[in-house]
Amino acid sequence: MKNDNLKKLIITAAFSAIAFLITFVFKFKVMFLTFDFKDAVISIVSLVLGPLYGLTSVGIVTFLEFLSISDTGPYGLIMNFISSASFAVIIGSIYKYKRTFSGAILATVVSSLGVTTVMMVANYFITPFYMGVSASEVAAMIPTVLLPFNLAKTVMNSATTLIIYKPVVNTLRRVKLVKNNENYSGFTKKTIALYLVSIIIMIITIMFIVFVLKGGFEIIA
Repeated sequence: MKNDNLKKLIITAAFSAIAFLITFVFKFKVMFLTFDFKDAVISIVSLVLGPLYGLTSVGIVTFLEFLSISDTGPYGLIMNFISSASFAVIIGSIYKYKRTFSGAILATVVSSLGVTTVMMVANYFITPFYMGVSASEVAAMIPTVLLPFNLAKTVMNSATTLIIYKPVVNTLRRVKLVKNNENYSGFTKKTIALYLVSIIIMIITIMFIVFVLKGGFEIIA
């Protein structure tokens, strides 16, 4: 039991550190909204160990980001935590009870829709305080900026999660940090097709951010 707890602690700490370091590399930016790939890394913790560990990783990463590179203050901390926590908890909760190929796809699809919905509500009630505008002005931004941005953000992180999950878990399995409790293993035609589709989705999403939302990315480090 102690050995298992130590392994879980190592995984949580290691992936939290990687997720935090990613925030120093680059961010996609649309107006005052930004996102990076830390949620995809944190989701690995949630998928492997469960939503509680994923939520713990979210708390660590978002607080460290708040103390270091964040320039949005408490508002950024709250919104950052809500977004990442929603993604980690939803994807981890679904996959915990359906650890199959279809379960992984279902978890990422539901998490994308769930996080987008949660962020629309959070933006409506919290963003007016940050921007110093009325709730109606924020509501007007939902269909043109907030909804497409948050959907693109979660779709991008979901596609990234589907790409990195299997190789990462296989590596953790080889170093004896996790057990083989999956109902599918290896690289099959289905997983290869999933990778290709995920890559295509990422490319389309990047093009959408750049050409439709008029955003871009900034290199931080």
